[in-house]
Amino acid sequence: MKHIEVVAAVIRRGNEIFATQRGYGEFKDWWEFPGGKMEPGESPADALKREIREELDAEIKIGDLIRTVEWDYPDFHLTMHCFWCSLTSESLHLNEHEASCWLTAKTLHSVRWLPADIGILEDIQKEL
Repeated sequence: MKHIEVVAAVIRRGNEIFATQRGYGEFKDWWEFPGGKMEPGESPADALKREIREELDAEIKIGDLIRTVEWDYPDFHLTMHCFWCSLTSESLHLNEHEASCWLTAKTLHSVRWLPADIGILEDIQKEL
C-alpha cells in the first residue's frame, strides 16, 4: 500500500481553532487542518511552514506536537504529524481551500472532518 507522510497545523487563536474546507479531489467539501505532504529531506517544521505559506499566504509559529495519526484510507496509508500553531499575523488568504472557519470546543464537531483529522479532535477539545 502506498504511504503518504504529511504535516497538519492546528492553528489556535485563543479558544478557537482554524479549519479549512477542501476544494478539490475525492474529499472535496470535507474539512481538515491545513498542511500537506512532506518533501524528501524536509523536516516536519519546514514542511509545515512551507505548506501554510503556499495554502494560506500566512506565517506561523509552530508549537508542540499534538499527536501523529496513522490512518488507512482505501488507496494509501497516511502518517499525519499534527502540531499546535499560531499565526504571526492575522492575514490569511485561501489559495487552495473553498472555505474556512474558526471553531470553538462547542462547534468543533459542526463540520464534516476528514477521517484522519477526526483522530485528534478529542485532544484539541481538551485544550480548548
